[in-house]
Amino acid sequence: MKKLDLHGVRHYDVNRLVENFVLLNGPPLTIITGNSDRMIELVLEVLHIHNITYDRWLPGKIRILGM
Repeated sequence: MKKLDLHGVRHYDVNRLVENFVLLNGPPLTIITGNSDRMIELVLEVLHIHNITYDRWLPGKIRILGM
């Protein structure tokens, strides 16, 4: 399973990185956000824009299930 780790990534780069990651790779995917509420919010905004199905069962991780 491919992973995108956003630790150390600036908030203004998150949109582009997440969008490229999920659109260029097929599920299942994992995005590691850490515990930053703002980072989680930015990732979820991208996922909602593209109607991507996800699961947040672990803190700090979002699993992409489908597109």
